[in-house]
Amino acid sequence: MEITRLLRTFCAGVERRDGAGFAALFTEDGVYHDVFYGAFKGRAAITAMIDDHFYRTASDFRWDMHDPVSDGRTLYARYTFSYRSSLPEANGARAMFEGVAIMTLRDGLIVDYREVANTAPAFVAMNFAPERVLKIIARQGAELKARPEMARHLAD
Repeated sequence: MEITRLLRTFCAGVERRDGAGFAALFTEDGVYHDVFYGAFKGRAAITAMIDDHFYRTASDFRWDMHDPVSDGRTLYARYTFSYRSSLPEANGARAMFEGVAIMTLRDGLIVDYREVANTAPAFVAMNFAPERVLKIIARQGAELKARPEMARHLAD
């Protein structure tokens, strides 16, 4: 699939709550590593992530990809993302953040999706308590330490 079309379909799948259409962009064993919810492996899990996890406490998603770069195996794109939070403490606020999507591709499908995101503005907009923010950041730190490319950084 052509990169611009892939990214448009990717964003539209989230915005339309089309988990199955979104998951079809991934290989059968594809993995989506979500900055909030963690890893989802396989099309069924990715479908549930969109239809159930994303929309459980949010609505009115907006996702735009900017300045994509790809060599056919890896795709990078800067993104802007927002949604209307239905969490009680958020009072209906629009949570907004930006990030970089990192996708590994095979035969035009996504094998692995990761992101690096500045989620701090969203946490502030949703009035998250400091303890909650700390818990999320600690999980992200543990996931980072577990990645093979961090081994050299952890060596004494």
